[in-house]
Amino acid sequence: MKHSVLIIDDEEKLRQLLSRIITLEGFEVFQAGDARSGLKQLEKTAADVVLCDVKLPDENGVELVKKIKARAPQTEVILLTAYGNIPDGVQAIKNGAFDYITKGDDNNRIIPLLNRAIEKVTLHKRVQQLEQQLGNKYSFDTVIGTSEVIQQAMLFGKKVAPTDATVLITGETGTGKEVFARAIHEASDRRNKSFVAINCAAFSRELLEGELFGHRAGSFTGAVKDQAGLLEEAHNGTLFLDEIGEMAIDLQAKLLRVLESGEFIKIGETKPTRINIRLLAATNRNLLKEIETGQFREDLYYRIATFKINLPALRERKKDIKALATFYLRLFAEKTNRKGLHIPAEVFQALEHYNWPGNIRELKNSIERSVILMQDDTLHVEDLPLEIQQYPSSAAGPGENPSSLASMEKSHIRRILQFTRGNKAEAARILEIGIATLYRKIDEYKL
Repeated sequence: MKHSVLIIDDEEKLRQLLSRIITLEGFEVFQAGDARSGLKQLEKTAADVVLCDVKLPDENGVELVKKIKARAPQTEVILLTAYGNIPDGVQAIKNGAFDYITKGDDNNRIIPLLNRAIEKVTLHKRVQQLEQQLGNKYSFDTVIGTSEVIQQAMLFGKKVAPTDATVLITGETGTGKEVFARAIHEASDRRNKSFVAINCAAFSRELLEGELFGHRAGSFTGAVKDQAGLLEEAHNGTLFLDEIGEMAIDLQAKLLRVLESGEFIKIGETKPTRINIRLLAATNRNLLKEIETGQFREDLYYRIATFKINLPALRERKKDIKALATFYLRLFAEKTNRKGLHIPAEVFQALEHYNWPGNIRELKNSIERSVILMQDDTLHVEDLPLEIQQYPSSAAGPGENPSSLASMEKSHIRRILQFTRGNKAEAARILEIGIATLYRKIDEYKL
């Protein structure tokens, strides 16, 4: 889809010239000769970017910025002026302008500026889309990612959701198994009933049995009143057993009986309680290997693995890191009351090179930490955790040995340049080398 630009300028020749240049860059261009017709055009076209002259026949462009942003908050405005002055420039930015440039002197900046403004508009639209998805908190729409592996997992989830089949969700820690289980529940006919989740690794064998089955008052020391178990609470709804591979072997036998018969006996009772539940389970273990070592019942495995869905590790879906990082940046920016935060390309590159052993959970925590450390509106590489900054593959290119002296030197120079925000003189001083040597190294390593 083409991005659109609206040019508001009363000088027709300049307007036509800008229009031709911008059209050749692949943009769709609209024109207006004054503020009034520009606002009317904006109502019809919803342009991504407005290029606007400061001196218009019917209004000052600096003040017009406020009207444009009030009507179209996502639209970015770049002001053009024949005679630039600092107070106007400051006021333009305060009013919401993307930038303020001088005609003639800054003509070569227009296309790069347009591209940067379009990038900001696109990012804002994507974040809005993700926020709308978050509004429907547990639907499949909240699973962020366009990579083939996550799309395949979502396809399987949507297919099995309307059924009552038991689902086993596998994947490493931090891949979002509970989020996926909730999405299956929300897409099922049980969506208006309870979704009850328990992490089997968080309880001892005795406590987990009590949580699942409930008990009668007086059935053991401390049982002062009747307590319903999670199985009973999940009646007609969905029970999600996270980390089911951690469940004790004798408790597995009791769970199997519940799944086979649809009934269970509370601790301290003799009469069975009938339930109707849909079971979803998750594990980060290889249950087939656990069966071989006697740690997991084979009959229970085949009962819970009626339908298996594997959630890929983040390193297997690096295409999705940019969207995930952008979403979490906006999320934590709002939590910390900070607006307009930005992730530059070199940070996305560092994030995509990292191996993410903790998967999406680690990415989320890393972005939250980085937002806290940010000194300005841009997230820099040095704001990231050290393990990401120093990860070898972020410096080594294709075919490079990350342990070689050259790769380590390249990595060190890159980090110092990031630390100095590209100030080569300062970088050379920190590195204790001449500026000419630094430029030679930059050229040699293609930094």
